[in-house]
Amino acid sequence: MADLKDFAEQLVNLTVKEVNELANILKDEYGIEPAAAAVAVAAGGGAAGGEAAEEQTEFDVVLKSAGASKLAVVKLVKELTGLGLKDAKDIVDSAPKAVKEGVSKDEAEGIKKSLEEAGAEVELK
Repeated sequence: MADLKDFAEQLVNLTVKEVNELANILKDEYGIEPAAAAVAVAAGGGAAGGEAAEEQTEFDVVLKSAGASKLAVVKLVKELTGLGLKDAKDIVDSAPKAVKEGVSKDEAEGIKKSLEEAGAEVELK
């Protein structure tokens, strides 16, 4: 139990640079996409709970369903994320799934609009 507590303390005390390095290691060596965890660790270490609830500055664009034009949505997800075709298809197939996480309100709304024009059902969180 003490080891897990020490590990948790190490995670919380990581710098932004170290969080990014950890995210790259998890992705490259283990195939784990840690975007949500990295955002949570970074936010938990630097923001006070009361202030974060006042005004949301980072949004997640969540694909709820691809709709009738699945191929168009897969292509658009590929363009928006910079992922390969297989990874983009996996995101669309596993909806509801986050397409982009921790983006500004303007960027999130732009992505949402693009995906909805392609026929997808999208939600901002």
